[in-house]
Amino acid sequence: MPVDAIVIGSGPNGLAAAITLARAGRSVRVYEAESTVGGSTRSAELTQPGFVHDVCATIHSLALVSPFLKTLPLAEHGLEFAHPALPLAHPLDDGTAVIVHRSVAETTELFSRHDASAYRALFEPLVEHADAVMEAVLGPPGFRHPVLMTRFARHAIQSLEGLARRSFHDERTRAMLAGVAAHCMVPLDKLSTAGYGLGLLIAAHAVGWPVARGGSQHVSDAMASYLRSLGGEIVTGQRIDSLDALPPSRVVLCDVTPRQFLRMAGARVPAIYRWRLGRYRHGPGVFKMDWALNAPVPWRATACDHAGTIHIGGTMAEIAFAEREAWSGRAPEKPYVLVVQASQFDPSRAPTGMHTLWAYCHVPNGSTTDMRDRVEAQIERYAPGFRDCIIARSVLSPADMERRNANLVGGDIAGGAANFAQFIARPVLSLNPYATAVDGVYLCSSSTPPGIGVHGMCGYYAARAALRRHF
Repeated sequence: MPVDAIVIGSGPNGLAAAITLARAGRSVRVYEAESTVGGSTRSAELTQPGFVHDVCATIHSLALVSPFLKTLPLAEHGLEFAHPALPLAHPLDDGTAVIVHRSVAETTELFSRHDASAYRALFEPLVEHADAVMEAVLGPPGFRHPVLMTRFARHAIQSLEGLARRSFHDERTRAMLAGVAAHCMVPLDKLSTAGYGLGLLIAAHAVGWPVARGGSQHVSDAMASYLRSLGGEIVTGQRIDSLDALPPSRVVLCDVTPRQFLRMAGARVPAIYRWRLGRYRHGPGVFKMDWALNAPVPWRATACDHAGTIHIGGTMAEIAFAEREAWSGRAPEKPYVLVVQASQFDPSRAPTGMHTLWAYCHVPNGSTTDMRDRVEAQIERYAPGFRDCIIARSVLSPADMERRNANLVGGDIAGGAANFAQFIARPVLSLNPYATAVDGVYLCSSSTPPGIGVHGMCGYYAARAALRRHF
C-alpha cells in the first residue's frame, strides 16, 4: 500500500524523521536492514549471557538537551535514565583525577584561583541559558539567539589547544578540556574543536551525562514504540540496496551516509551532485572493547568510582598527539581511550556483584591494527589490577563496527569527519543540506547538520524540510 513517506534506517535520526512526519499526520513506513531498530543506539550481550553492553552510543547527555527529543513522551514508552554522581573524571599519573560535577562552582573548587575564575566566567552564562544554546548548536547553521551565540561562538570557533592555552594556566585543567573535546575525533589544533568540548561540558553541567537504564537499546525501542502509537510502520530485516526497489511514496528520507546514498540512488543522481557528495570525507574509526568484570574497576583515583565517563589519555599534549596520529593514518601507541562504567549506576546491566565496562579508542579509518593490548594498558595505567577483574571481553574492529551498522564507514561513528569544513558543508554546502539532487529524496543521517550524537535533530530538520516542500 502506498504511503506518504518512507524512511530508510531506524537510527535515532531515522526514527526522529518518521515521528516528525507521523505527528504531521502523514503515513510513514521505516525500513531497517537489521533485525532490531536502533542503528548505533543498540545493546547486546557481547561478552557473556546476563551482561548487557551498548554496541556503540552509550552516554546520552544530548538526548536530554535535544530540542526535539525533549518533546517526546519517551518515559511513557519505557525509557528511563540512570545518572552517575559525577558526569566525568579525568585521571592523571599522580594518582589524582580532575572531576567534573554537575555544579560549575563545585567543579572549580580544586582549580587554581585563575583557572576557577576563568572556568566560571566561560561556563556559568552558557549553562544558565543551556536550552537556548543547544537550540542554536543542535540546529542547521543560522542566527538563533545572536547575543548568546556570539558569546559561545567566539570561544567555540577556536582550536581546543588554543583556547586551553589562552584561557587556562594549569595542565590539569587543560588535560580535562582535551579529554572532553577529543570526543569529536578531530586533531585538537584544528578550528572549532573547542566548540565540541564546550557543548559537551555545558550539557554535563546542565543535565548530566546519563546512561539509559537497561541499555541504549531502550532509547531506540521507546522511539519506535512512540512512532507505532502514532500509526507509523516499521519493517525490520529488509535491506534497501536501491531506491528503485521501494514502493510508491511522496518522499523518501535516508538515514544513511553519502556513500550509501550514491549506491542506492545509482543513475538517478546528476553527475555534479555525485561529484560533490563524492568529496565528502570520513574521519577516524573506533576500536571498540567491552568487558564483563567480576568487580568494579580499581581506579587509583577513588573519585573515578563515582563518575560515569572516564577519559584516559594523560595530559593535553599526550591526547593531542594520539588524536593527530589517528587522523594522519597511524594507530597511536598510547591512545586516548573513552571509558564508560554504566553498571556502577545501572545494576540491571550485569549479574549481581558483576560489572560491565565499555570503551573505545580512535584509530585510522578502516584500521586493521589490533589495539586491545594498548587499550587495556592505558586503563591499567590508572587502574592497576584492572586485567585481574576481567571475566570476558568483546573486541570490535572498525570493520566489525561497519558490519554491524553500514553507516559506520571504516568505523567512523560520526557519519563523516567533524572538522570545520564539514561543519559548514555537511554533506555539501547548501541552503538546504537535507535535500538531495533527486526530487523528493532527503538525507537525514548524522552526515547532515548538526552531526554526531543521539539527539534526533538531523532527522527532525530533514523531515521539516520535506514537509515544507512536498506537503
